[in-house]
Amino acid sequence: MRMFEDIWRKQCEATQGIQKRFGEEAALDYLVGEKLLHYVSAARYNPAFAAQLPAFVSDVRQMFPRETMATYLTALEQRLTEDNHFVDIEDTCLGSGSIDDLTSLKQIVDLLRAETLGTA
Repeated sequence: MRMFEDIWRKQCEATQGIQKRFGEEAALDYLVGEKLLHYVSAARYNPAFAAQLPAFVSDVRQMFPRETMATYLTALEQRLTEDNHFVDIEDTCLGSGSIDDLTSLKQIVDLLRAETLGTA
């Protein structure tokens, strides 16, 4: 399980360099729009990824101001919806990566916008 933690921790570290070099939006695109989005998709099918998801989300929440995160998530949702406007999110028989991305994004939005994160 340590391997999965090492993966997202290295991605968080890389994000700091991306932010310094390319700015906050590029850092958010890398960490939230790419890495966290794929991690959430993998966590749906892999218990080892799922076990690390709360810690990963907690670190992401600490890296960016709340208002910045909210603005970014709104823009990302619009971008994914526009890119995949022809995909019906309710049509699960498509098995599309587009549906996975939109489903994962909804979960990410819920986790990152929540006032507090609880544990079971």
